Amino acid sequence: MALINAESKLCDVILNEPSIIPVINRFGIILGVGDKSIRTVCEEKNLDCEFFVTILNTFINEDYFPENRLKSFCATQIVDYLTLTNSYYQQFQIPNIERHFNSLISQSDSDNNNLELMKQFFEELKKELLSRIERDRTSWFPAIRAAAEQLQGEYYGEHIRYDHDEPDSLEEKLDDLKSLFVIHLRGEYDLNLCHGVIFALYSLEKDIKQHNRIRNRILRPIADAMLKACHDKE
Repeated sequence: MALINAESKLCDVILNEPSIIPVINRFGIILGVGDKSIRTVCEEKNLDCEFFVTILNTFINEDYFPENRLKSFCATQIVDYLTLTNSYYQQFQIPNIERHFNSLISQSDSDNNNLELMKQFFEELKKELLSRIERDRTSWFPAIRAAAEQLQGEYYGEHIRYDHDEPDSLEEKLDDLKSLFVIHLRGEYDLNLCHGVIFALYSLEKDIKQHNRIRNRILRPIADAMLKACHDKE
């Protein structure tokens, strides 16, 4: 999809890329947007339009990643967005996958033991994701907010360093779980429920990939630089 801008109609973006619906929900925007431009919607919601457009473009276009532009945003602004994303995983995406998974197991051939094994694999993945969210909530995000308050706009750009992306175990496990469905599913099962699980896993995987790009390429280098600047002041 072509890059969107502030004058793009939000309804057109949603119709072309329905996967952004959870993203706009995090900004307090629900369906029924009319034919307003993104700029108008952001003005009505008191949102930073440039940040909103950048997040949407990052989510929609895998090759688009404006690191310099994202670094121009306030670190706490990025933390706020990632906090909303974590909440969405906890309140919607994980329960949605569990609901579909449990229905699929209960309505499938009892001899299909592979489904139970796949569910156990998902439970391990879920535990890892929730543990990461808890560390964000109790440790990393508060440290970033405290550093931002201490620096109060002071320059710390000379400390910003980005090396490379580390392999992410959550992305790898989600890919493995999808492969288990494609390669090792056995027995009789409800096709619709099976599709529901797979598409929900795909949606979570795409979301986490976008989440990780912002988290690791942008927020982590900024956070490390802020914390170093605070340490240097002591």
